[in-house]
Amino acid sequence: MYSATVCAQLTEQASIAYEGVGLAPRLGEQIPLDLVFTDSQGQRVALGDYFHQDRPVVLTFVYHTCPMLCSALLDGVTRSLEEVPWTPGDGYEMITVSFSPEDTPERAAEQRARYLRRLDQENADWHFLTGGESAIQALTQAAGFRFKWVEEQQEYAHPAAVIVLSDAGMITRYLPDLAPRGRDLRAAIVEASDGTVGNLLDRAFLYCFQFDPASNSYVLVARRAMQVGGGITALLLIASLGLLWMKDTKTSERT
Repeated sequence: MYSATVCAQLTEQASIAYEGVGLAPRLGEQIPLDLVFTDSQGQRVALGDYFHQDRPVVLTFVYHTCPMLCSALLDGVTRSLEEVPWTPGDGYEMITVSFSPEDTPERAAEQRARYLRRLDQENADWHFLTGGESAIQALTQAAGFRFKWVEEQQEYAHPAAVIVLSDAGMITRYLPDLAPRGRDLRAAIVEASDGTVGNLLDRAFLYCFQFDPASNSYVLVARRAMQVGGGITALLLIASLGLLWMKDTKTSERT
């Protein structure tokens, strides 16, 4: 009876600690690009400095003294990026913002160096930013990222997600997963770029697949896949008939 009571109290305390924590999706909404943060070299930068024409942005929120979840998220994202054929800092931008005002540029620099080593891509770049409380609150609220400090545990309660934005700072996709599938991250980047990043196959994938919030993944839309399949079959048939026609024409010319 005593242990059941203790378990019930602990469960209630955990529920209170995580109350209000999570994601409140803001798809289609704009984040404020005039917010000022500090980069890993100690330079003050405007968030908008990292938004360039035709280059989507992959955004994550962490804090650098997190005991487990934040490292798991960055580890998972790094593994996912291995399946994305474009280089961070070239085809798209990578930004990781600390939501703890206690974090320093020195800590951010250590994390940046660590994950660039793991990524092991020549010319890759990954921006790690720290900032003051007002800038952090403004950005996390605009992104629908809800967190809180839990005094009893001396740590933050927070969600884990990858947020993908367009080059204008509009939120286009949430991937609420510690390790999003590389295929899904690739599709979200292409989607955010409105087709300017990627090739014909990437655009065909987005036509045949749509994001399903229930599974946190892109799933096949049968009707569209059948349309694409029918179109490919028709093109192959036309090509075959054309080849036969050319062959028949050459035969007739010889006779």
